[in-house]
Amino acid sequence: MDFERAPQGAYCELADLLALRFAARQVNVTSRRRALSHLAGSNRANFRGRGIDFDEVRSYQPGDDIRAIDWRVTARTGNAHTKLFHEERERPVLVAVDQRPGMFFGSRDCFKSVLAAHLAALVAWSALDAGERVGGLVFGAEGHRDLRPRRSRQSVLGLLSTVCDYNAALRDPATPAPGAAELLAKLRRIARPGSSVFLVSDLSGLLDEGGREHLFQLSRHTELTLFHCTDPLEETLPPPGRYTISDGDQRHTLALADSALRRRLGSVLAEARAEREALLLQLGIPCIEASTTRSPLALLRELYGGARP
Repeated sequence: MDFERAPQGAYCELADLLALRFAARQVNVTSRRRALSHLAGSNRANFRGRGIDFDEVRSYQPGDDIRAIDWRVTARTGNAHTKLFHEERERPVLVAVDQRPGMFFGSRDCFKSVLAAHLAALVAWSALDAGERVGGLVFGAEGHRDLRPRRSRQSVLGLLSTVCDYNAALRDPATPAPGAAELLAKLRRIARPGSSVFLVSDLSGLLDEGGREHLFQLSRHTELTLFHCTDPLEETLPPPGRYTISDGDQRHTLALADSALRRRLGSVLAEARAEREALLLQLGIPCIEASTTRSPLALLRELYGGARP
């Protein structure tokens, strides 16, 4: 398979996700500052680097960073004290993968569900190669399954096998799916403070009122990054013409030759996009746009490429 081009088809193959282990060596998902430098506007919000843990407090010494002064201890003792920190050595990585029925859609190279699977595989393999513990949460129409973070090849294999199982179960986009708020609540319960959380989804329902608080709380206690899976047909109108559309039960004909209708529909798409960007800016959550027409490897290499530290 050529990983320099977009994935192909309506379903993913486990063999392809396993083969991405070698391609993932070109990506370092722990280099968050490098990724931030490639993002702009609202997408840069709250994109932090690896953290540091508090170690101890000692008397202030000339040359210490005044920003690290512990003012409470200083006030209590009457002598200046400063905080010492040590570099955080471990940050578990959780990869949350959306395989709900709404992801079972695509107009070009692949379905959004397949794109999400490939993105998840690259992130998981890259994190494992960086020495991180990797786990995840996969959710679909029939519920969800979470996998405890472990530093082993078997943990990634388990995650990718689960993604493929949920992906293979996708059939009808009209099938009811669990509420987005319910899924985000589960993600909050399994994501330990300080974890790196990568949520790969088309964001359907996740930014509704019920999901916003969960996303905000996640972003406060974890390093949350969203991968927004999109398809060109969801972002721009197709050429003028007559199209047959269906929700799985009924069929209708949509005439897109009318210029007034095209302007109204274009306005709706633009307003939805602006509302999404404004909300993510307000929540302080970085969001990376991923398209079914582009190679996930090329996207991640552009953001997270470079030598490992």
